[in-house]
Amino acid sequence: MACTPCTSALCCVAGDDVYMLASTVSSKMIGSMARMEGFKFVETLTGFKWMGNQTRDLQAQGRTVLFAFEEAIGFMFGTSVLDKDGVSAAAAMAELAIYLTTLGFTLTSYLDQLYLRYGFHISNNSYFMCYSKETIKQIFGRLRENCQYPRACGPYKIVHVRDLSTGYDDMQPDKKAVLPIMKASQMITFTFENGCVATLRTSGTEPKIKYYTELRGQAGESVDRAALTQLLDDIVNKLVDEFLQPEKNGLIPRSP
Repeated sequence: MACTPCTSALCCVAGDDVYMLASTVSSKMIGSMARMEGFKFVETLTGFKWMGNQTRDLQAQGRTVLFAFEEAIGFMFGTSVLDKDGVSAAAAMAELAIYLTTLGFTLTSYLDQLYLRYGFHISNNSYFMCYSKETIKQIFGRLRENCQYPRACGPYKIVHVRDLSTGYDDMQPDKKAVLPIMKASQMITFTFENGCVATLRTSGTEPKIKYYTELRGQAGESVDRAALTQLLDDIVNKLVDEFLQPEKNGLIPRSP
């Protein structure tokens, strides 16, 4: 029987001066880990330049940054390179695989252990092509019209909205977003009553409207993953149909 290893180096170094970072559209699993292990988790805008700059600022304050990542498969292990680095990521993954083998785990089986400890996190991300700037403006304008954001999507209640294009965030006491405003692009995040987090944003380099969604099961529970996946799929379908309206707006779905 495999024994469960100590959760990386966190058992020894976690504290107020230890950080991990991720872009705001990435999985919130590190945030779940931070709440249990005692280190700090910081979100940044999308793009590794933000995480690299945040790391540099934290280092200047005497803080330690262990790891940073973005949804689009970019990883920064340590601070030798303040950018995503596939070479160090591959080396770290190989080292982890070898270590886990000595304990009777595979990478997949150990991920299951992490899900038990921190909750099962599942994502559903994709995009639509949209070549009309006016259409994009209309889609997002309808969602924020007179600052009256949707409070439900189908049967799913929305409890928080953050709009980084305007700087609005109703989770903050002053309704002002903590992250920098992005006036040149579109980005709205909806947090649902069931814990789902969904972000709609435009690409900075391509004619795309992207969506990022994640749902988390409670830590310590034996979660019905199939049911959770089905629930997230239904939320995504409602989000696309009601908020993006691809047929009405002539959006082109991602190729299979």
